[in-house]
Amino acid sequence: MNIARLEKRDPAKNMPRSYRIWVTPTLFSGYAVVREWGRIGSPGTVREAWYESEDEALQDGLDLCRRKERRGYKPPA
Repeated sequence: MNIARLEKRDPAKNMPRSYRIWVTPTLFSGYAVVREWGRIGSPGTVREAWYESEDEALQDGLDLCRRKERRGYKPPA
């Protein structure tokens, strides 16, 4: 389940950034919040956080999305 795809563009700093967050089931009957970030158009860094339930994973993913929006990330136009 895709939670968010966000971008932050600052031409003055040459900073086209992207951030993507999604929740996926794991092989071991849990769920993972996967996040990928980096420059737009380049391969990004990927990190996972594992959770026992889908509700926990979704809540953490939404919290992460809110934090990124407070830092200036927005959905792409």
